[in-house]
Amino acid sequence: MPALRLGNIAPDFEAQTTTGPIKFHEWIGNSWAVLFSHPGDFTPVCTTELGEVARRAEDFAKRNVKVIGISANGLEDHHKWVEDINDYGAKVGPTNVQFPIIADPDRKISTLYDMLDEQDETNRDAKGLPFTIRTVFVIDPKKVIRLTIAYPASTGRNFDEIIRVIDSLQIGDKYRVTTPVNWNKGEDVIVHPGVSNEEAKKLFPNFTTHKPYLRTTPLTVD
Repeated sequence: MPALRLGNIAPDFEAQTTTGPIKFHEWIGNSWAVLFSHPGDFTPVCTTELGEVARRAEDFAKRNVKVIGISANGLEDHHKWVEDINDYGAKVGPTNVQFPIIADPDRKISTLYDMLDEQDETNRDAKGLPFTIRTVFVIDPKKVIRLTIAYPASTGRNFDEIIRVIDSLQIGDKYRVTTPVNWNKGEDVIVHPGVSNEEAKKLFPNFTTHKPYLRTTPLTVD
């Protein structure tokens, strides 16, 4: 099966989740989506990650982003684990996991999205089958894959970075700009190379030319 690449349509699937059955594309609807895998339930790094995602619910919602987790465990374990996540997460701040977590004990969806761990010999179940690595897919409302990141099982994800990239993608889609190194929302952006200087004068009257190929501009967004 060919690897999923940026620009591909995210494969559709049906699944059982902690909030009920879904058809993935239908569930996304007109929103953006973050599909993220975790190696297994009742594991320490994953427990910290899912708590963070729950606490960032408002940040995702105001960007019109739905989040959905997946691991190679069944629904019964998922529901029990959510109690642990909320309990431990409360040590950091109010934590209430409301987003769905996909049950994928047969690894069908994990295989479809090439999420399985081929590196860490310890990241396996009792039968020796691999669990997933920490994969992230950001998918736009057209169901196009816009970002993929793969972390090893031993390393927790940085959700500030994932939100930062979503901001960059959404602003780029709307304003014909790109974003520079270490950019954060509210900072100057780069005028897209496909925008001529004449167009830039109309679109970005306060842009600055640093090099013929490098023009920056302040950008006020909601």
